[in-house]
Amino acid sequence: MRLGLALGYWGRGPSPGHVALAQEAERLGYDSVWTAESWGSDAFTPLAWIAAHTSRIKLGTAVAQMAARPPTTTAMHALTLDHLSGGRMMLGLGLSGPQVVEGWYGRPFPSSPLTATREYVDVVRQVLRREAPVELAGRFHSHPYRGPDATGLGKPLKPITHPLRPDLPILLGAEGPKNVAQTTRIADGWLPLYWSPTRPEVYGPAVRELPGNFLVAPLAQARVCDDVAEGLLPVKAMLGFYIGGMGHAARNFHADLMARMGYEEEAHRIQELFLSGRREEAVLAVPDAFADEISLVGPRERIAERLELWRKGPVTDLLALAPDPHTLRVLAELASR
Repeated sequence: MRLGLALGYWGRGPSPGHVALAQEAERLGYDSVWTAESWGSDAFTPLAWIAAHTSRIKLGTAVAQMAARPPTTTAMHALTLDHLSGGRMMLGLGLSGPQVVEGWYGRPFPSSPLTATREYVDVVRQVLRREAPVELAGRFHSHPYRGPDATGLGKPLKPITHPLRPDLPILLGAEGPKNVAQTTRIADGWLPLYWSPTRPEVYGPAVRELPGNFLVAPLAQARVCDDVAEGLLPVKAMLGFYIGGMGHAARNFHADLMARMGYEEEAHRIQELFLSGRREEAVLAVPDAFADEISLVGPRERIAERLELWRKGPVTDLLALAPDPHTLRVLAELASR
């Protein structure tokens, strides 16, 4: 099981320690470093900055949001960064939810998310392979565009720049069983958001029959500390925001996943509190047991014991949201056993 460093996205401003953490992760032998985006900082620019300050570690987006860019633009970002980094780029994509897609990007949320995802990946792969001009008569992605307001002058194009690697890895963030099953068919890897090593069945039967060389790279908050309850507070804060605020009360993929993991009543309570403005109460309503099973928190010996559970399953890459060099170092030492 390889280790990756997940840096997430910025808060109110740039995170000054990210480059230093990425450099430390590279020094410790981490295989990859990952950036993200929501509705603030983008995923690709910080990754390019990190690429310029490192030499070996792989560079991934976990995740770049599909609604933010046409698939050809995303492919341009990926092939450019792959060239500049000497072939270190890994493209992680996610669809996001209606709140973000329609509220932030001003685009309709696709009526068939699976079809939209499949078409998006198809176009990106066409660009990266550069075997022919990009063409797709898709339901959501049409190349050239042939809608009712089209001029009729568009023509299929190939990228001017020759991609460095036509097989640049594409990973997808997927939560529902149908989405996970499709991911195993069209992508090179999967980025689970809430992975519990004790209950992989919540993601559906596809997890039991993964293709060869398929990457399973869950994100998990990690923190070496003496007080487990205190160490879980950042995990609960993240869950309170995602379960309570990252979506609508009637349609929240994160809350749905929490419910499938056995915490349906608690998920509804978190949503209710968060959406009524009682955010601190929403965070405290997150069960410690749920936060604990999807993270690696506590003293070194406890993390070592729990890490063995992650090794036994299908996980190929553990992407640690580790905020400090000490935690990075402990994970590296434990993973090398």
